[in-house]
Amino acid sequence: MPITSDTSPLVVLNLPDPATGTQVQTCSAGLDDGPWEHDAEHGYGPGASIADRLPQDAPRQGLIPLEYRRASPAELDLRIRAARHALGERVVLLGHFYQRDEIVQYADFVGDSFQLAQAARTKPNAEAIVFCGVHFMAETADILARPEQAVILPNLAAGCSMADMADIDTVQDCWEELTALYGDGTDANGRAPIVPVTYMNSAANLKAFCGEQGGVVCTSSNADRVLRWAFERGERVLFFPDQHLGRNTGVAMGIPLDEMIVWHPDQPLGGNTPEQLRKAKIILWHGFCSVHKRFTVDQIAMGRQRHPGVRVIVHPECTMEVVNAADEAGSTDYIRKAVQGATEPTTFAIGTEINLVQRLAKEHPQHTIFCLDSIVCPCSTMYRIHPSYLAWVLEALERGEVLNRITVPENIAAPARIALERMLALAPQSQAVAR
Repeated sequence: MPITSDTSPLVVLNLPDPATGTQVQTCSAGLDDGPWEHDAEHGYGPGASIADRLPQDAPRQGLIPLEYRRASPAELDLRIRAARHALGERVVLLGHFYQRDEIVQYADFVGDSFQLAQAARTKPNAEAIVFCGVHFMAETADILARPEQAVILPNLAAGCSMADMADIDTVQDCWEELTALYGDGTDANGRAPIVPVTYMNSAANLKAFCGEQGGVVCTSSNADRVLRWAFERGERVLFFPDQHLGRNTGVAMGIPLDEMIVWHPDQPLGGNTPEQLRKAKIILWHGFCSVHKRFTVDQIAMGRQRHPGVRVIVHPECTMEVVNAADEAGSTDYIRKAVQGATEPTTFAIGTEINLVQRLAKEHPQHTIFCLDSIVCPCSTMYRIHPSYLAWVLEALERGEVLNRITVPENIAAPARIALERMLALAPQSQAVAR
């Protein structure tokens, strides 16, 4: 069922389903609003994460000036293009795959979070990096950028509900419980009792925690390589914040399900017995992506019924049952390349964020491409990046004013950089798309 609330009933928007040409529903009426309509509220806003709990200390975005909120799309387009032209090589603009097309059209590079952080490094002379993504992505870019480069997030409320499901205090509490159970020595082979692995979708201080504890960062593209790296150095892995990517990767590696357990941070020993923890090979944090959690086995069955021969590809943040029912599972970059690489007209059913799916459908009209979830429910926090905010920060840069700068203190950036560099050595050769 779609996620709804008393204030955001289901409505029908003019969004065609590429598979049928009919209108599809959206999970929140608020998606018709400008994001500023929700800036005063404490929550993720309309979209898939609307029902998730936002931490009290999450960054808030105050109201941007009225002139930007009232500007028409045509006026915003002229102002953004004028500011981009005036700034020239002084600014590089990064757009995540899940951004709306109104933003992606201005990006110098389009990619996933890791690809974009890497792309920014190819522009060392840029004074500012405008990251049209979410908060943890901007943090990673700041960690990898030169100290004098300013990383800007157009809307501070663009967080990530999955990343917010693991925070430094609860992860450290978990670590203390686990080390009390396992000890902190090494075995005869020099392996530690446990190694922490954090998904890229996490806060900078959690990346720093992994750097300090001999751990590493992973992406959805290299999670298997990272877990093999971790098992060479430890008997077990603590994987956070996304349980589904960890479980799907473990299953693909041949790890039995009863050796992968979930850690609930609000329960003693994560809701597990000491015996379960001693047997476990992977301890999975109880986190998830609200977009990818929406995809179901029934949706796949319906897609196959309506489109015999359909090729079903889902993101590994989907549940294990969905990944098993699909033909393939892979990162956003994998999905993009799979569509690009299809030499014959193909019908694709894709289980990932709607903006990427609709963009692929437009870019590859020779294929039939549709989203498994017929109710359009985009990433709530990617939705927060709107041309009004982009015009606001770019015109400020043109005046010499830096707004919404994301800065990671060096005491956090240094160990986080260690964990990221370990990941870099294991990352596949994949680049953001230059535009």
